[in-house]
Formats: sequence, structure tokens, C-alpha cells
Amino acid sequence: MPYILAPKDPEEGSNPFTRIPQSGDDAKEYILLRGEHNYIVMNRYPYNAGHLLVLPYREVPRLEELTTAERHELMDLIVEAQNILTRALRPDGFNTGFNFGDAAGAGIPCHLHCHVVPRWNGDTNFMPVIGNTRVLPDSMDAMWQRLHACVEAQ
Repeated sequence: MPYILAPKDPEEGSNPFTRIPQSGDDAKEYILLRGEHNYIVMNRYPYNAGHLLVLPYREVPRLEELTTAERHELMDLIVEAQNILTRALRPDGFNTGFNFGDAAGAGIPCHLHCHVVPRWNGDTNFMPVIGNTRVLPDSMDAMWQRLHACVEAQ
């Protein structure tokens, strides 16, 4: 609720994925891990508790536009995102993937990003269907603290 009720950022229309890593405040931006070419950040509009995004610093819409080094590190960080979530939340599985283009549901089609969503047996309920809303058991700040502790513990 604090995020939903907070005043909107005046730069809301710009690409947040290039702005987020420039802030210098990883806790405020929910950045969990920075690589040389890519970073892991919590999704501000999560499908499930612990929903992470892995993406390049550089604005690139398609995988083939990444350099070899960017692609390799991107895959390594996708694996690390799953490892962090496993250590912190012990999910039963994951949904992991990309949405390329507006037609595929990409919210920010100019900047590719991989969703890493932890899943638990029986975690679906009626709220998304009937209430058009999601129920998350923890605040973004508390979840960042929990996940970040698992990054530092590796």
C-alpha cells in the first residue's frame, strides 16, 4: 500500500530500467545484485511475493542485440536470481521468461527483462480472477531485506 499511495515519480514516462541503476540507492530501488552488464531487481508490480527481474543496464529490446558477454551474464544472473529465491523463500518451482513486444505483454518493450517468479504448490487463489487484485504477504521493503540477506550470505 505505501507504494500504491506514494506520489508518482515525475519521470514516470521515461524508461525506469535505465533510471533505476543510476540512483545510487540499491535498497530504495530494490536492486539485489549488480553485475558488470546486468542487474537483478525486485519487480514493483509483482505477480507473486519475491518476483524478480533480471535485465541489462543498456536499453535493448531483443536478445540478439545483446553482446555475447551481456547474454552470458544475463543467463548467469537468471540462475542466481533463482538461487537467491531458493535460499530465501524455498519455493516449489519458478515461472521464468521474457515478454517481447507489446503483443506479448511487455510493459516496457524497449528494454528486455526476464521475469523470475517463485511459485509454491497451491499458491493460486480466487483474488486475481474475482477481485482483479493480488495478495502479497510481505511489504516490498521487508522482502528486499530478506532477499538481500541471502545475496550477502552466498
